[in-house]
Amino acid sequence: MECIARKSLLYKTKVEYGDWTINHIVGCKHGCRFPCYAMMMARKFGWIKDYEDWRKPKLVKNALDLLEKEIPKYKNQIDFVHLCFMTDPFMYDAEKDRIIPDIKDLTLKIIERLNRDGIRVTILTKGIYPDDLLNTQRFSKNNEYGITLVSLNNNFKEQYEPYSSSYETRVESLKKLAKAGLKTWVSIEPYPTPELDPDAAQIEKILEKIHFAKKIIFGKLNYNKLVNYCGRNSHNWKNSQEFYEAIARKVIDFCNTNNIQYHIKAGTPLSNEDHRNIFK
Repeated sequence: MECIARKSLLYKTKVEYGDWTINHIVGCKHGCRFPCYAMMMARKFGWIKDYEDWRKPKLVKNALDLLEKEIPKYKNQIDFVHLCFMTDPFMYDAEKDRIIPDIKDLTLKIIERLNRDGIRVTILTKGIYPDDLLNTQRFSKNNEYGITLVSLNNNFKEQYEPYSSSYETRVESLKKLAKAGLKTWVSIEPYPTPELDPDAAQIEKILEKIHFAKKIIFGKLNYNKLVNYCGRNSHNWKNSQEFYEAIARKVIDFCNTNNIQYHIKAGTPLSNEDHRNIFK
């Protein structure tokens, strides 16, 4: 796998529910088309040329060396570190039906190194969690493992998440961690409208699939970005405000009934500032 070097790794994120973060990979083989904010930023800053270049991930070869220098410097400022906002830490290779080994190995070493200094880690993937994480002698029980799940419709997946792991496999890998007593969460965003996914009104099906998770984050799709990305004609679905309010209400009611913590992202109907520090 191609590698690059960086001058720094740890940084404070501006994402509303984040704290500190690391992006130890440039690019993502999943090739999501929501659009992918990370890919657009990578193109803007000249890190990649185009979509195909984005789908050829590059490892930050000096990531562990940077961590050794930066952990002592920032440790007292860090509540937790998130992997990742600009890539996927357990990236799936659809052609070989597996987690990409080099990425998995580096991610596990990073989590282990942060945990060794008492720094907990939150993780989010559209890939598959490896069984290595079940080893609580190596990895902290305080880590929180999440998946992104915005649909169960395979036609939608084929169009918008073409190379990520299957929905079922993704859920099962998270459930295995939950059954082992580890902390799990789910990001249901960017959530599509029925214009993009005919099953979107039935979010109950997704919620029932992930009933074991301890936390849920929900957020709407930004249609303006979708228009700019793929040249769609409409800037919004005709009933988007009402739709997202109704769906957010279903998420809130489900979480309250099942004793699940939740956060409705800013800009989405029923968002609440009091819940933004969901990982604090």
